[in-house]
Amino acid sequence: MWTLAGQGWWRGRALAAWVTEAARKGRLWPHLAPARGTAAESRAPDRCYSSADRKEKIDMSCFPVENTRNFSIIAHVDHGKSTLADRLLELTGAIDKTKNNKQVLDKLQVERERGITVKAQTASLFYNYEGKQYLLNLIDTPGHVDFSYEVSRSLSACQGVLLVVDANEGIQAQTVANFFLAFEAQLSIIPVINKIDLKNADPERVEKQIEKVFDIPGDECIKISAKLGTNVESVLDAVIKRIPSICSLLIFNSPKAHCRNPLRALVFDSTFDQYRGVIANVALFDGVVSKGDKIVSAHTQKTYEVNEVGVLNPNEQPTHKLYAGQVGYLIAGMKDVTEAQIGDTLYLHKQPVEPLPGFKSAKPMVFAGMYPVDQSEYNNLKSAIEKLTLNDSSVVVHRDSSLALGAGWRLGFLGLLHMEVFNQRLEQEYNASVILTTPTVPYKAVLSSAKLIKEYREKEITIINPAQFPDKSKVTEYLEPVVLGTIITPDEYTGKIMMLCQARRAVQKNMMYIDQNRVMLKYLFPLNEIVVDFYDSLKSLSSGYARDKAYSIGKAICERLKDSLPRQLFEIAIQAALGSKIIARETVKAYRKNVLAKCYGGDITRKMKLLKRQAEGKKKLRKVGNVEVPKDAFIKVLKTQSDK
Repeated sequence: MWTLAGQGWWRGRALAAWVTEAARKGRLWPHLAPARGTAAESRAPDRCYSSADRKEKIDMSCFPVENTRNFSIIAHVDHGKSTLADRLLELTGAIDKTKNNKQVLDKLQVERERGITVKAQTASLFYNYEGKQYLLNLIDTPGHVDFSYEVSRSLSACQGVLLVVDANEGIQAQTVANFFLAFEAQLSIIPVINKIDLKNADPERVEKQIEKVFDIPGDECIKISAKLGTNVESVLDAVIKRIPSICSLLIFNSPKAHCRNPLRALVFDSTFDQYRGVIANVALFDGVVSKGDKIVSAHTQKTYEVNEVGVLNPNEQPTHKLYAGQVGYLIAGMKDVTEAQIGDTLYLHKQPVEPLPGFKSAKPMVFAGMYPVDQSEYNNLKSAIEKLTLNDSSVVVHRDSSLALGAGWRLGFLGLLHMEVFNQRLEQEYNASVILTTPTVPYKAVLSSAKLIKEYREKEITIINPAQFPDKSKVTEYLEPVVLGTIITPDEYTGKIMMLCQARRAVQKNMMYIDQNRVMLKYLFPLNEIVVDFYDSLKSLSSGYARDKAYSIGKAICERLKDSLPRQLFEIAIQAALGSKIIARETVKAYRKNVLAKCYGGDITRKMKLLKRQAEGKKKLRKVGNVEVPKDAFIKVLKTQSDK
């Protein structure tokens, strides 16, 4: 029950971070009781197909902009987003109703293995309501904080959201974070209380939480069981009644969406196919696009010819055209991954338009070095990273090199789980074997040296690689990133959690009871204190961590290097230094010949003479000897988990 929001910097002891949070003023959602509609049809109407053959393309002109709804499902982890998406797909006939329908939209191997959603997926649903055929474009989003950028991008293509809350767990941290993402995007929000079939479910308690925390009337909540399909049809009816169509909204202060306006399509996601090139997921805010059209990228100013357009239902379904208000995919012969930029605006050739605002750049929270195990695989790994970052644009890539590991990259991720999933996808989807170093956080340094200021061309620099950390004699002050963390917990654990937060140098910002038994705490944390093991400590409610961990970390690294280095004919000293101060040391003992083996008794002075001569030889060797650190030793020391 933990989430992060905002990012700032500590300046010395004074805080130099401003964390903003939307404050609600009045109610955004007028009360509209969900109306009952007719049963969903299992397909688009016959007149929308180009022939009697169902495999033919659907005519998307059957769905005018006023009959189109674009919405996302948002929630905390494991509150039932994917299960609800499965039931909606079944109700609208997009998939057959079978017992095997579990996480249908979770298409990645890593999602199946971990049981979580890491990639937003789109599906177009056809639904009949009160005699009218509607097109409902659904985007299922991740629930983990590390993939919040996926959520924010998905919301840009929507006019409303389903906020799913577990009837047993109630509001949790990521519920709050995702709510504010939707609120700040000015989307209509429909609260859905899921898992009412559970033995300990208490939907009335959750209703009160939603009303207190989000100021949404309790009678606007829809109570369902996505697992059993109970009352799920009311969700589809509410989507039509409560979420506005794009034609009724002013989009980015421009005239209302209409098919007669020039084409403006927002690229909100993309994937790479080795045969067809880039497949762009687009949301049309204006105009029409069809196969054969010549389109222009506002970002690169390159012109392409459209090879295919279609919708995801949930698999690719080619169509003749896509119209304003609709969400689908577009293939236009983009062969280079750098040509498809997330947030780009596409428009028709010789019909330029004002580009859409796009997206805010993702702010990496942790950085890690990535290197090929074999340098001969560098180009293959480079290609794999480029293709995967096309599908996951929140990863920031910088070229890097290491004397021990060779050429590689410094990658920025939104969190540890994000880093692990990215590495796993490289292995599974591109058969890439990599060395991933221990994650670190970025720091800033205010330079005092005129020479360094001239070298960097700025006084304040950002450091993402520990090897580039400037000496403190040349720096006025260091700054570290801070984040606003939200913790929701039963009140009996409050004391222990507050002790844990204080041990991590956190500053309490707020404390609020969301019901009789649950507390919402907000703390400002130094990012370095929470990036690796805070979540595990939080789960175990352990506060046994000292504030200064430099000694223990330095000693652990020295011990790992000691176990990894081959012994030499002379002693090797391994030291960890903090500036000029040595804080830990280990020694690799030298190979030693038994020079006393030939002495059988006799005077002790003879033995001492032999030992002294051996010591002098070792001392001389230490002066002239070189220690070659094998690559395997660096791998064992630098990788995230040791083999010990």
